[in-house]
Amino acid sequence: MKKSLRPQTKLVHAGSLRSQYGEMSEGIFMTQGFLYENSAAAEARFKGEDDGFIYARYGSPTNAMFEQRMCALEGAEDARATASGMAAVSAAILCQLNAGDHIVAARALFGSCRWVVETLAPKYGIECTLVDGRDIATWEAAVRPNTKLFFLESPTNPTLEVVDIKAVADLAHQAGARLVVDNVFATALYQKPLELGADVVIYSATKHIDGQGRCLGGVILSSKEWIEEELQDYFRHTGPALSPFNAWLLMKGLETFPLRVRQQTASAGKIADFLADQKQVARVIYPGRADHPQADIISKQMTAGSTLIAFELKGGKEAAFALQDTLDIVSISNNLGDAKSLITHPATTTHKNLSDEARAELGITGGTIRFSAGIEDTDDLIDDFAQALAKLPG
Repeated sequence: MKKSLRPQTKLVHAGSLRSQYGEMSEGIFMTQGFLYENSAAAEARFKGEDDGFIYARYGSPTNAMFEQRMCALEGAEDARATASGMAAVSAAILCQLNAGDHIVAARALFGSCRWVVETLAPKYGIECTLVDGRDIATWEAAVRPNTKLFFLESPTNPTLEVVDIKAVADLAHQAGARLVVDNVFATALYQKPLELGADVVIYSATKHIDGQGRCLGGVILSSKEWIEEELQDYFRHTGPALSPFNAWLLMKGLETFPLRVRQQTASAGKIADFLADQKQVARVIYPGRADHPQADIISKQMTAGSTLIAFELKGGKEAAFALQDTLDIVSISNNLGDAKSLITHPATTTHKNLSDEARAELGITGGTIRFSAGIEDTDDLIDDFAQALAKLPG
């Protein structure tokens, strides 16, 4: 496809393969293995002299279509689809490190991401230093001679901190390290980490890409060289591959991805403004607002806000639970990026396993709430928050 085409067009057409039947909706190739015409053909396939498929764990036509469509959106040379977002995180980090290497990671990470770098990696002799991702000086101070990887998410989960991706990428490359960015909260519509200097971008496709609560999935995007030299063997031999059926669901999700995300973002911005004016709310953090602590960085690296809002209630955990339990339209769930609006209490769910001190460092209190805007009518969502807030004491 022409590179000049806009994302909404690419997400409908890019990467499509059609069988001899000329189907309009892409086919699902539900097969474990593939047929070879003869023994020589099998040998050539395994030697890499023939680009055909070998085994569904290595790749399939359906997965390839999803990967190519994601490459068209992200502007990446190559990609691999994984069974979940955390499979993508683990593979992207572990595939390129050895015992004795060192990771520098932003401390503001999704709980499972933090576990991978802080708990899992050290079991294999890989050291990790957590830093305040907002302060480039802390990244620089953490660099060691054996530093091989920088890792961050921006905006962060759940408090929507923003990290200067270009500054961190420049520092990583000066140190001879690579930068891996989890771009879930910004989405590929609003932020392009590869263009900002990142080496690898990862997504939980479970979120906005599927965006309809149907399946798990993940994707890793980078240069063709990095995929083939660092990721491919890990991917083939450890088996984090996405199922073809889920790859098909994610392709269908990509067709409506821009429509959903733009509606969700528009709603999130209006709801953030509404919440900021409520007496029960201590603070609101939203990347589209001028009062965001890193508004200057946002203006440089993001083209819009987010579908997510973080806010803090003055009444702490008791108020947070009361609000969540009183909402009619908004559902309590630890997922995000769904067509349905969802609300989460991070301190007791997604970040429960962090110490009290670690949560305090991240600004997660008992009153902190993460809201994921869905595609419902914005005014209905505001009315729902209004009625729930009105029932809080004080």
